[in-house]
Amino acid sequence: MSRAPFQVLVLPYRIMTDNKILYAVFRRESSTGGYWQGVAGGGENSESPLEAAKRETYEEAGIDPSNEYMKLDSYAMVPVANVCGFRWGDDVLVIPEYCFGVRVGEEQLQLSYEHTKYKWLSYGHAMEILHWDSNKSALWELNFRVQRGMLGSAE
Repeated sequence: MSRAPFQVLVLPYRIMTDNKILYAVFRRESSTGGYWQGVAGGGENSESPLEAAKRETYEEAGIDPSNEYMKLDSYAMVPVANVCGFRWGDDVLVIPEYCFGVRVGEEQLQLSYEHTKYKWLSYGHAMEILHWDSNKSALWELNFRVQRGMLGSAE
């Protein structure tokens, strides 16, 4: 399996019966930073960003790939040194991070070894603890879209 030169960020959300919107954030295992973020990972082989997003959310949170995914316009370039080193050569310094939201129901999430816990939080609380600026930008966009019913497809 070879690593594709891109990252994905996926922000799970749920809409409660009182129309309150909650977002899942994940605490990274301490040896990899111990910070709070969305589901994040890299593409593999010839995966599309959406395929990678579905695989990563299944692997890291147990979210079924058939759930409703939404491609966000938010996009970041992340330094390869923070991702997995200079795997694509010394001249590849940054790779794109594609962002998605995924709607989930009331089911419990199932954590992989990469995270120690997760929390369902309001938008404001999630913004307070997210570590990466790209996660905050994507969460802002997702929250805006969900609140206004602008739920586009990931396809």
